[in-house]
Amino acid sequence: MTIREITCKTALVKSGLPGFDYALNPYRGCTHDCIYCYAPSILKYKGDDKWGEFVEVKRNMPRVLARELRGTRRRGVIGIGTVTDPYQPAEEKYEVTRNCLNVLLDKGFPVNIQTKSALVLRDLDILKKLPICDVGFTITSIDDEVVLKYEPGSSPFEEKLEAIRRLSKSGIGTWVFLGPIMPHITDKDDDLERLIGEISSYVDFIMVDRLRLKRGVWENIKTFLGEYDPELVPVYHHILNHETGYFEDVSSKIISLCRKNNIKHEVLF
Repeated sequence: MTIREITCKTALVKSGLPGFDYALNPYRGCTHDCIYCYAPSILKYKGDDKWGEFVEVKRNMPRVLARELRGTRRRGVIGIGTVTDPYQPAEEKYEVTRNCLNVLLDKGFPVNIQTKSALVLRDLDILKKLPICDVGFTITSIDDEVVLKYEPGSSPFEEKLEAIRRLSKSGIGTWVFLGPIMPHITDKDDDLERLIGEISSYVDFIMVDRLRLKRGVWENIKTFLGEYDPELVPVYHHILNHETGYFEDVSSKIISLCRKNNIKHEVLF
């Protein structure tokens, strides 16, 4: 794993994501090493380092952020972690995200955090003071043994669940990104029922998304499947390249479970 300290010229960028006015990404790269990661295609990454095996730490970002907010920035929702995880392991040492949160607290900006890490609980003292704060967790499955194979750096399910509980009980908005759906791996009825049942008392809503073939993703998926279950390679190829209705069928099951548990939901496909 390669970690480099770098400087940035800007902190906030305008966001095209629904519900966000700005994006703030304290790191470039991410050590969670998720096989389905879309960030390289969004950032048009063409570096020599393999994505998932390096992280660049934007050490000066809190100072840049404070300078930008002293200007004429229109107040709006800031999405933290749109193309990186702001609470990946490097954050434990560098605290770039924490220091940025302190700046945002001082300026009173609303914040929406996206992560796969229970490390976010470290900053509960700041999050509780923010005027508006929501934290979303990506959860693909309750089966940590399988998850470890395709997103090895994320926190185990029980740690994420405990983080959601504590955040919710502290008055912080919580939500779950249930995706991407991994065909014939994360779509098991019993697992989905338990997952949605476990989080139902603590989350405000669930967002559901399918597996998408961004640049470079298929090769990662194929390599993973070759080790997990080679017979799934042609199955995935068919599902991902043809209108089979597979993802619609799975989303219907998830919607039914959300309704059963009185959880608001949104399907992104």
